[in-house]
Amino acid sequence: MKKRGVFICIEGLDASGKTTHAHQIVRNLRTKGFNAVYTTEPSRGEIGKFIRSYVLQRKKRVPSVVEALLFAVDRVDHVEKEIKPALKRGKIVVSDRYVYSSLAYQGAAGLDIKWVEEINRLALSPDLAIYIDVPPEVAVKRIKRKKSVMERLETQRRVREVYMKYVENGQLVPVDGNRRKDEVARDILTVVLDFLKD
Repeated sequence: MKKRGVFICIEGLDASGKTTHAHQIVRNLRTKGFNAVYTTEPSRGEIGKFIRSYVLQRKKRVPSVVEALLFAVDRVDHVEKEIKPALKRGKIVVSDRYVYSSLAYQGAAGLDIKWVEEINRLALSPDLAIYIDVPPEVAVKRIKRKKSVMERLETQRRVREVYMKYVENGQLVPVDGNRRKDEVARDILTVVLDFLKD
């Protein structure tokens, strides 16, 4: 029987280094002979594209209920069209953001986290979820371009509070992202390789 793949997600505040490190872990795993692929949320599908233009690039934030529902729909689409097929082929799928982003961002906006969990009940559980921890002040300073509706300091502070609850209950593995890029990359690789050994 063909071995099922492994699903890893990388979480964190905006500008915490998620995208950089998600790509880096894929490259590092490939050099070690693993069949690893990168993916992202919002997805590259039609719903994900709609979210990027309709939700993320607005001056005023859409209602958080709308955000949560759109992200949940995109996630189901992403899982069915991209993640599950890759896992069936035995690949290691590394997702730049996943369900914890919805819990953190829409939870920080005041939605009932239990409800956000419920609408994401059909989302595939990741095998390993890593949280790159960066102080909100550092994250906001790193954003050079025009900030999106979710990239303001107060929002990032509230988002980090929610993420830390998932770190505390053991669902997210924390990595200190407020260091040199190579140090963060080394620690993420160690976490992933230790997980794959088990």
